[in-house]
Amino acid sequence: MITALDKNTGLVLIDLQKGVVKLPPADVVNKIVQNVVKLVDAFHRAGLPVIVVNVNPAYSKSSTSRKDAPPTNRAFFEGDSLDIIPEIKTEAGDIFITKHTWGAFYETPLDEELKKRDITGIVLAGISTSIGVEGTARQASELGYNITFAKDAMSDSVLEAQDRSLKYIFPRMGEVGDTDQIIEKLS
Repeated sequence: MITALDKNTGLVLIDLQKGVVKLPPADVVNKIVQNVVKLVDAFHRAGLPVIVVNVNPAYSKSSTSRKDAPPTNRAFFEGDSLDIIPEIKTEAGDIFITKHTWGAFYETPLDEELKKRDITGIVLAGISTSIGVEGTARQASELGYNITFAKDAMSDSVLEAQDRSLKYIFPRMGEVGDTDQIIEKLS
């Protein structure tokens, strides 16, 4: 449930780029993209910042570290795969961040850009709930931002992981609600 949004709140969109939106099932992506578009429009109308984050893990130190999981498929990050999907209509004043790890704050100017604008709260949406969104949320929480999660504007290719994030992790860091509740609090 969304009880409030900070007066200075920014919308942070995680990894809604051509190479990543292919991962979850298409019907799920279509639904969340519709809600993301509504959020972007509402934040633009309210004169609040929209931060568009994409990921390029090719330069991450973790791409060469030992782990059991296979390395990220670099094909997802070649050519136009880094481009934000065309449904998201950005404006000249929007902030664009490229991250190289799960979280959008690590070794990026995101915190600096938000502080320049006196942003104290963020609304998070995007793909993948349990990786990019959760990684960013954990960092934002450590930095003291008030966090709101748009549960119907995020997706994950692993349903159990998304459910875990929404049910157990996110409520410990902020408020979880749907797009319409968030837009209502903007007005």
